[in-house]
Order: sequence, then structure tokens, then C-alpha cells
Amino acid sequence: MANKKITSRDIDFAQWYTDVVNAAHLATYSNVKGCIILEPSGYAIWEMMQKKLDKMFKETGHKNVAMPMLIPENLMNKESELINGFAPEVAWVTMGGSKKLEERMCIRPTSETLFSDYFATKVKSYRDLPLKYNQWCSVMRWEKETRPFLRSREFWWQEGHTVHSTQEDAEKETKDMLNIYKTFFEKYLAIPVLTGKKTEKEKFAGADYTLTIEALMYNGVSLQSGTSHYFGQRFSKAYDIKFLNKDNELENAYQTSWGVSSRMIGALIMVHSDDDGLVLPPNIAPIQVAIIPIGDDSKVQNLVNETYTKLVDNNVTAYVDNTDKSPGFKFAEAEVNGIPVRIEIGARDLENGLVTIARRDTKEKYQIPYDTNIVEYVKELMNKIQEDMFNKAKIRNESKTYECHKLEEVEEIMNNNPGFVKAMWCGNEECELKMKEIRGTKSRCILENHEPIDNKCIVCGKDAKELVVWGIQY
Repeated sequence: MANKKITSRDIDFAQWYTDVVNAAHLATYSNVKGCIILEPSGYAIWEMMQKKLDKMFKETGHKNVAMPMLIPENLMNKESELINGFAPEVAWVTMGGSKKLEERMCIRPTSETLFSDYFATKVKSYRDLPLKYNQWCSVMRWEKETRPFLRSREFWWQEGHTVHSTQEDAEKETKDMLNIYKTFFEKYLAIPVLTGKKTEKEKFAGADYTLTIEALMYNGVSLQSGTSHYFGQRFSKAYDIKFLNKDNELENAYQTSWGVSSRMIGALIMVHSDDDGLVLPPNIAPIQVAIIPIGDDSKVQNLVNETYTKLVDNNVTAYVDNTDKSPGFKFAEAEVNGIPVRIEIGARDLENGLVTIARRDTKEKYQIPYDTNIVEYVKELMNKIQEDMFNKAKIRNESKTYECHKLEEVEEIMNNNPGFVKAMWCGNEECELKMKEIRGTKSRCILENHEPIDNKCIVCGKDAKELVVWGIQY
């Protein structure tokens, strides 16, 4: 039965999303306009994301650092394309205490300028390179319209910044980090993604090019979920980052940056959750198992405690709900919070030598002998849930991915059953803008190493250069 606090996603998807965020206590609005408060349940998911990604970064030689949150205007102005790209979203600090600052400072919307200024002091020789750094922080962008996790003025993210001695090494880093993001989304979040290159119009301001992972939400709207940027020597020339190469000649360094943010929590909600609340894949769930005793029988409590100990001793995160709420309320609470597996232990079942196992994603229940190897059973079930959630999302993606050859086809799809649209493009920005007239449809990414599906641009009919995925975006 659907949770009464949650609107049906098939009736009002936007309201459903807000209801799930509220019902699962993931975030709430603050009195700072456009900024949210991450509540404990939401922050726990973000901590899990940090933990998994941080391990992946460190395994590939990256180190964490911390940069200031304020950037002097003169530093921002050194790379004009960057400042022009972010100008509408920058928040400026003009006062220090009661005194006007001699130079205003922006609250970081991103940290390329700070890293580049720092790299200029550290890089002297090719022997110093590569430098592969990452920071976990919040940034501020003055968004006009906000929605929890998807767009807020302050949000949490990681931003990697690296500097290399060759173009080859820097471009490899750009691709490698995109692949890490793809692996993370598919292995941990159970979300299939498309990968490709952004068009010139959609690339990161100041980048030579941007690679992206694009995810499709339940309602067919796309979400840019992670980006990796190749800067070449653009920033190193602006910030004078030079090193002595192997030929003992001064050369400008090659740079990259890459990032994902707390909007990944929004993706988790919109891909997997349902009308009863949050649904979390076991690989990213802060709590994987809820153990719910039914009654206060001593045999029940003993088995509850024994089950809990076995699970946590074998690296399964679990909790026991010993509150005085009714069993039905406890079941509903575990469901709305997205706990992947629920174990129900009651006296009546134990009389029959059974315990009940429920999986959150499908609502299926299984009764198993209470002397079953519970750790092995739960781990196998979680692997099955993880795999099933990914496959379910993948099948839905495929059902909402279309090939189009005429603008009328795109219009029909975007107005009635939106999703990813594959169509050929001539490379002209005017055709991108024309496509945008259809419900704001934008290029999501250029698919590389794919066979063309036509030889003509879907917009102007001229010779096509690229196969592009288009979509409505958050």
C-alpha cells in the first residue's frame, strides 16, 4: 500500500520527489534562501558516497587537500572564459567585519583558479609531476530555481584537480576519471549511464573539452551526473604554471579537473524509489538490514541479538528496532527509509522454526528456517537486489531511448514520453538552439566510436558530423 504522505510518482513526479525527500528525512529547507539542510539520513548516504569514491581515488594515486573557500577577484579574472561562464552564479563578499574590502572575493563556485595559483608555486620540473589532488567541500552557485539535491545554491561535492607533464598523460587522466565515475554509478548506485563528450556550447567554461556521464531518471528526464574536463595548457598559461621538461626546456603544464556532487542522491531517489519512499541499493545503503522483533518473547530477543551480532561481525550494517511502535509501523518506517533488507522475527514463526525476510525493492517476502546461515543468505540476497535494481533501471533506460530522424519525432517523444533521443547533428550551434525550442531539449553528449544512424543533421538536413544524445534536463 502506498505511503499516504507520498504523492504517486505517476501523477505528479515533482511532488513525489519532494515527498520522498521529506518522508525519508533526507533534507529540509533552511532559512537561508536556496540552501538546504542535509539531515542525518541524507548525510549518511553522502558519507557512503564519499567513502566509496575516496577509496577509488586513492587507489589511483590521488591525495586529498583543502583550498580556501574565498577567491580574490584578480585570480578569477586571469582566466576570462571561466569567469564569464560563472559570472551569473557567483556570490561576492564585499565586507570584512564593518569595513569594505579593498578587493571583493567570490565564494568558490569551483576551484580551478585556486588550484592553478597553487600549482604555479609547486611545479618546477617534470620530476614534480603528475600532481593528482582532490578536495571534498561545498561550493556556492547563485541558482535562480532550487530543488533539494538537484540544484541548490550551496551543495556538496568533490573536485579533482591534476597537473601533468604531457598532453597524453592529462588526456588519459580525463578518461580514467570518467570511467571511475561510470563504475561507481553502475556498481554502487545501480544506475546505468551513457558516456560521451559535451558539445562546445555545453562544455565546462575554460575547458578544451568535457567528458560526461548522463543518467536517465524514472520520468525520462536526464541528469548530468559527473564530468571530467581536459584543460590542456589553457590554465597553465593564464596562471604561469611552467616546468623544466626532459629536454631542459620550460614548458606549460597540462591540467584536468573532474567532479561529482550531492545531486547523486537526487539520482538515487529518481531512478529507484517508489510511492512507499526511498529505495536504496545495498552497496550504497548506510544501513543494509533492519531487524524487527515482534513481541518481547525471550527466545525472540535472543535470536534478534544473535542475528544482529552475526551480521555486523561480517561487515553487514544493521540495526535492531526495539522501539515500542507497532510492527506494522516499524515495517513502514524501514520501507520509507529505503533499508534494502528487513528481517522479521516473531514468536509464532519461531514455533514453526522460521524467520521472515523482506526485500525493499520488490516487496517480496521469504520465510526461511531460523537455523539458516543468515549471513550467507543476506549477503547473497543483497547481491541479487543490487543486480536486479541495476537491470531494472537499464531495461527502463532502453525502453526510453529512441532513434530519431525528423524533428517531428523528437517533438512527439519529448512532449509525451521523454527520454534519451539519439539523432545526427551537423555541429552547428544554431541547430542546438533550434532543438532547445522543443521543451528545452539539449545535447547531453556526443557518442564517440558509434556507427552513425543517418548522414544528415536532424535539424537542418545538412551533412551530419556527430551522433548526439539529446534530452530534457534537470
